[in-house]
Amino acid sequence: MSAAVFDAGLSFDGAVRAVDFISDLHLGETMPATAAAWERYLGATRADVVFMLGDVFEVWVGDDARTRPFEAHCVSVIAAAVARGVRVWMQHGNRDFLLGADFAAAAGVRLLADPARVDAFGRSLLLTHGDELCTEDVPYQLFRQQVRNPAYQAQFLAQPLEARLAIAAKMRAASRAGRDEPVTYADVDPALAREWLARAGTDTMIHGHTHRPGTQVLDGWTRHVLTDWDLDAPGAGRAEVLRWTAAGLERLRPDVPGL
Repeated sequence: MSAAVFDAGLSFDGAVRAVDFISDLHLGETMPATAAAWERYLGATRADVVFMLGDVFEVWVGDDARTRPFEAHCVSVIAAAVARGVRVWMQHGNRDFLLGADFAAAAGVRLLADPARVDAFGRSLLLTHGDELCTEDVPYQLFRQQVRNPAYQAQFLAQPLEARLAIAAKMRAASRAGRDEPVTYADVDPALAREWLARAGTDTMIHGHTHRPGTQVLDGWTRHVLTDWDLDAPGAGRAEVLRWTAAGLERLRPDVPGL
């Protein structure tokens, strides 16, 4: 059995007409076009609920980072959406697993366990960032086990903010060093995914992380994989919202008028 701790579940009533899912925005100062598109989307979306399923930020070294100009602006963007009535939930990703209670309070969001079941429109979905399901990526899983350890996190967060930022930058540089080919992300393990779905009592999953957007029906279960957002790299134009309504699930570009 997986060690994953499941959320007790969320249930939305008939007052909710539209629920949006996005992930893997990798927001940072080096991706201004992507950040601007996300800001426009949150400022205009007509969804009642927005789930951001991890890797919203390229890196998050602790909630005191929200005092920096770029991060502070992102917090204000989310808080403004919440203030106009959008309910926002966020899951941790592999880049922003240190998002905590202080960030959530400042932004007005609710942090969601991973995985978590959500019920609406007469059906249930299982939500996850997806990284824990990529079991074939053994080096990452070992890293994940280390950095998700509360003792490790306490030790890391005890360091000054600038020191943590320097460590994160060094790790990102090391990850990119010598990389001549595009990154190939591991995919989820089907057996483990089916196990999670069985425990949640549903046959449909939404996840991000793998950067393999699309919908697949696999041996009796369905998954909707969210795209990453990148509107800054040459030739890039990836940005998509998965919207859930009583009519079903639909992929939309965030710049569609009236979204």
